[in-house]
Amino acid sequence: MSPNMERLDWKWPASPSRRRWLQRTAFGLLWVTGLISIGILVLIVAFVWVRGGGQINWAFLVTPPEGGLSGEGGISTTIVTTLILIVVTVAIASPLGIGAGIYMAEYATESSRRGIIPILVNAARAGVEMLAGVPSIVFGLFGYALFVTALKLGFSILSGALAAACLVLPVIIRTTEEALHAIPQSYREASLALGATKWQTTWNVVVPAALPGIITGIILSVGRIISETAVFYVTLGGSHNMPRSLMDPGRTMALHLFYLATDTRAFDKAMATGVILVVSIILINLSINIISRRLRAKVRG
Repeated sequence: MSPNMERLDWKWPASPSRRRWLQRTAFGLLWVTGLISIGILVLIVAFVWVRGGGQINWAFLVTPPEGGLSGEGGISTTIVTTLILIVVTVAIASPLGIGAGIYMAEYATESSRRGIIPILVNAARAGVEMLAGVPSIVFGLFGYALFVTALKLGFSILSGALAAACLVLPVIIRTTEEALHAIPQSYREASLALGATKWQTTWNVVVPAALPGIITGIILSVGRIISETAVFYVTLGGSHNMPRSLMDPGRTMALHLFYLATDTRAFDKAMATGVILVVSIILINLSINIISRRLRAKVRG
């Protein structure tokens, strides 16, 4: 008998009662770990809500921050800046990330036998993996050196969006590639058998079937943009005024929370801003589930 067969020759305990005990123990451990995770989430949300929920009202949402050490005012301009930053960042990162993911999943394998292309493909994959683990402050310093200083864009929403696009690009690439790999090969073979070209098969068959996973990656990137501070601390400028264009500085909700918690005495308003952030992240996660289920149901007919 080979060593591999010996490793596979493992049997459950012969006693039915012992098997049931092991199964119940394993299920119990899974339930405990799940309940602990949910309990930590509930504890964080409850703490933030208790400390900051009383400060949330209509005036807090529609009044701009006053700046200074007092921490007076609301968060209206930070909400607008966050929304603008999300739209610009997604508009920059999504085409690049989805295009790179499609190439990695659909074309890189076919091109891996010609010349220098295999080296470039492997280098690109390794680069994406490494960029996904780089601390966000490094992207911020890169954005400051390139977009703020070298390209002379200054502290602006455009500089922050370009730096944030570099931050979320690995996430979009990887999720797109994995979503495309999850599509059965029979879809491609059936389309090619009917006379479609490789691009027609990819664009009209494979990408629509992988759309739930691709959109999930984009929405996850939106959640990271909302919660990020380090990248925008050195690229966005931190102004509490309402931005008039993409070349104006601004302040996101997460960055505003950081300023309130570190530079002012308005800790209660910092926690109120945290409540808005937590609620936004929860809504984003719920939207991921809803959109993914509807798209999967639509793809399945």
